[in-house]
Amino acid sequence: MAAEQGGPGIRVLRSSGFSVVIDTSTPSPTVLYWGADVGDDLSGLAAIVEPPISQGSLDVVAPASITPEHGSGYPGKPGLEGHRANGSGWAPRFQPADVDADSSRLSCISVDAIEQLELHTEIRLEHSGLLRLRVSVHNTADVAYNVAALRVCVPVPARAMEALSFAGRWTNEFVPIRESLRTGTLSVENRSGRTSHDRMPTIFAGTPAFTESSGEVWAAHLEWSGNSAVTVESSPNGRRIVSVEELLLPGEIVLEVGASYETPWVALAYSPDGINGISDKFHAELRGDSSHRSTARPVTLNIWEAVYFDHNLDTLRALADRSAEIGVERFVVDDGWFHGRRDDHAGLGDWWVDQSVWPEGLWPIVHHVAALGMEFGLWFEPEMVNPDSDLFRAHPEWVLADTRYPPVLGRHQLVLDLGESSVRAYLFDKIDGLLSSYPISYVKWDMNRVIVHGSHHGRAGVHQQTLGLYALLDELRAAHPDVEFETCASGGGRIDLAILRKTSRAWTSDCNDPLDRQRIQRGFSYLFPPEYMGAHIGGPVSHTTKRRHSLAFRAGTAFFGHLGIEWNVLNASADETAALASVIAQHKYFRPLLHAGRALRFDHSNPAVLAHGVISEDQREALVSYAVIATPESLMVESLLFPGLDDAVRYRVEVINLVDPFHGAFRHQPQWTSQGVSVSGRVLRTMGIQPPIIDAESVVLLHLRAE
Repeated sequence: MAAEQGGPGIRVLRSSGFSVVIDTSTPSPTVLYWGADVGDDLSGLAAIVEPPISQGSLDVVAPASITPEHGSGYPGKPGLEGHRANGSGWAPRFQPADVDADSSRLSCISVDAIEQLELHTEIRLEHSGLLRLRVSVHNTADVAYNVAALRVCVPVPARAMEALSFAGRWTNEFVPIRESLRTGTLSVENRSGRTSHDRMPTIFAGTPAFTESSGEVWAAHLEWSGNSAVTVESSPNGRRIVSVEELLLPGEIVLEVGASYETPWVALAYSPDGINGISDKFHAELRGDSSHRSTARPVTLNIWEAVYFDHNLDTLRALADRSAEIGVERFVVDDGWFHGRRDDHAGLGDWWVDQSVWPEGLWPIVHHVAALGMEFGLWFEPEMVNPDSDLFRAHPEWVLADTRYPPVLGRHQLVLDLGESSVRAYLFDKIDGLLSSYPISYVKWDMNRVIVHGSHHGRAGVHQQTLGLYALLDELRAAHPDVEFETCASGGGRIDLAILRKTSRAWTSDCNDPLDRQRIQRGFSYLFPPEYMGAHIGGPVSHTTKRRHSLAFRAGTAFFGHLGIEWNVLNASADETAALASVIAQHKYFRPLLHAGRALRFDHSNPAVLAHGVISEDQREALVSYAVIATPESLMVESLLFPGLDDAVRYRVEVINLVDPFHGAFRHQPQWTSQGVSVSGRVLRTMGIQPPIIDAESVVLLHLRAE
């Protein structure tokens, strides 16, 4: 990249089909444009982006920079909010001081010599196609500076008139919300102390009626596992600005002399072809991360919904025997194995094996599982403590709370202060001791409550808590690089790009009901690839909704993720056991495709239909899920169109029966469903294929292979 392109101070970062235009002459860098590639000829660019000045306004148009300034006349949320004890520093004005750039990276330093503050801005264009930005503020004065907010701000064009964000709750995560973007503010804020079930730090802004495969879409995501805020401000002057931030609590960041605060990374993506193009970039980012595991994701059985706290060795041995018979590769002992843990009232924090339940330690079940050829996994909830525990009785001061007030309990537990090094040292010692003593290949890391009144040395402590979590995970992963860690927070309460760089799996939801899971998993797939998605086959009756579903629907729903079982398979019939073994064998066969191919969601006009698939990198094979989640209004549904295929290739399309031949209220199904059919990729993309009639709350898998 040339030192400057398009005029003084203008820099351009480019990758395949994507350009970012940055003005480095403004107080802090300004992203003028991010979207479709602008090409090589950038002459005159500086002139065409100069804004006009209207009547009734200031004599200058303040730049909507990455850190916009109230003091320069910016009318929206300023990028930096803060002050010193005497009230100064509340509206700083910076000047550019240094720029360093190459073809994929740009860093800038801006200085306010009057307020003695510096801003450092870093921009990266990753190989995945993601644009990543972060900003830090440095206090160069000898008086402390209180940071109230530091935001990363970027524009989206006025034609981005719709927004998609995610709401939800426990057992009902990733609920998509569509809203119009008009003059005013749309804000998604989370104050739960973790990424949350209901306020994921992500927003998609797109052209009207953008879909999975059509329309321009701009996406922003905060790589952070604590409090957050994502805002879209649409002003009367036509500017539409997305601001992304760690939501700081009062007094949480106070910079002494020489200290600095750095925002989490903000990940941005653009797609001219709908949301699937956004997903491609986020999936590629995680798959290209150094933490990504390229080895096969083991089929897992977790004992929680099988036995809960009833850890009977004979039962668990029998459960392990049955698991091995059907092809399970990893056996996980969940909550209830440690000191004093007979129910959820006591024991958290006492991370040593309960001798009253396991007099010989965990060795009897560990040896048994190993002899069956399976890996062994173990559940922890390290960030929590029960008041009824030896740890709390010894160290009540280790709790993340203001001890001057009565504690706020959640699930009979409090939060440990991971911002305290002595707490992290204790937890590392206990977990490391177990991982070093037993051949444990997997840790289910749970976190079952929000953080309320979390006080660290008298100040709000969520920021330090989140950094402490990262530090503890990093230390354990460095000591045990072969151990796979799963992020779980009452299911999907802590899933974001930052935590998935430190873990290999996410427990998507505590709900295993396949009807709810169809939508939950679809929402998960917007940013995260299927191999990270913990997806288990539950029992015939869901433990959270009490609905009953066929094994075919339960298995077909879980099939595309990191497959597992959450069911006491000792109670399964002989037919169910044989069917489970068949499902697991087929999953292992398709696993290389499912966990490395391009994951796509299909558009369909009928709201009762959900379809998605995975296509191999060379476009010669695909596996597609066609699910009917409610009774359609019409007897027949519209043809299913297949995106992502090669127009010039002929594909053999066949039905995959995971359990039994699919059935439904029909007299005659399309002939291709029993005999298969050969169709060109172009026809499948344009005309599609008439799907069979299937019952509501059921699923059919389609296998496509190039001839």
